[in-house]
Amino acid sequence: MKILVTGGSGYKGSVLIPKLLKSGHKVTSFDTNWFGDYLQVSNSLTKLKGDIRDLKDLSLKGFDTIIHLANVANDPAVELNPTMSWEINVLAGHQLIEKSIKENVKHFIFASSGSVYGIKEEEKVTEDLPLVPISTYNKTKMIAERVFISYSNNIKFHSIRPATVCGLSPRMRLDVAVNLLTFQALTKGKITVLGGTQVRPNIHIDDICDVYLHLISNYQHIDSGFYNAGFENITILDIAKKIQSKVNCEIEIKDSNDPRSYRQDSSKLIDTGFIPKKNVSIAIDEIIQSYNSGQLSDKSEWHTVKWMKEKDIK
Repeated sequence: MKILVTGGSGYKGSVLIPKLLKSGHKVTSFDTNWFGDYLQVSNSLTKLKGDIRDLKDLSLKGFDTIIHLANVANDPAVELNPTMSWEINVLAGHQLIEKSIKENVKHFIFASSGSVYGIKEEEKVTEDLPLVPISTYNKTKMIAERVFISYSNNIKFHSIRPATVCGLSPRMRLDVAVNLLTFQALTKGKITVLGGTQVRPNIHIDDICDVYLHLISNYQHIDSGFYNAGFENITILDIAKKIQSKVNCEIEIKDSNDPRSYRQDSSKLIDTGFIPKKNVSIAIDEIIQSYNSGQLSDKSEWHTVKWMKEKDIK
């Protein structure tokens, strides 16, 4: 297949695109490269530098699938410039799906977020529960979902609501829970846990990328709609304890102003035939190994908000 990945140089895209190429697909990455470009050269890969807000020179003719990853990711980054985030996370996506339909793309995959559920008490948070987003980032994802699903009669549409992603990527992120806490343990000998009782779902980066491959391979047989993708519902404190069992470190607990606590049930995705292969413990092991071998070090660009401030990205 011929596939376009928006945000192809990002945390997930830098893992996803090599998997797509290995599977024999022709891939085009479209990205601003705000955080760099870590994609290796390939005869089957075309890299386009561009802003998702400006699509006038981007032709989608001949593409079978669009995987829409491009967004301003996480709550603190969105709060730096909420207007820009609405433009990128919602308005640009609206233009993209309309252009996709006009130029006869068959399949559109959207990377949403499990955080659209907000605070949930239910043991099983399934796709049919009401969404109660509590931050601007969550709201942009929810509104984008509603825009996209309105076109589902015109294009096969899958929206994935991933849990918090963890694990290594060429374009690493050290500002997501498992990665952040593991790196704290390795570099400071102490993990700082804010709150700790909040339950959050998690997914290994290899598994979330494999979800996209699964949808591409089976898109004709999988109904359009929303799919949770999270396989380990763990408290923040329990994540810290998993890390502590592998790294000699202390755990310090402080108050948190982030009350989000929710579980995900991904039975709907499992019922399509998807099988996860990795977990949080494996992600921790891989980060430890990469750090101890000298391959993983701290960089400003591994921290989204810090890098956006340094580069005055807007």
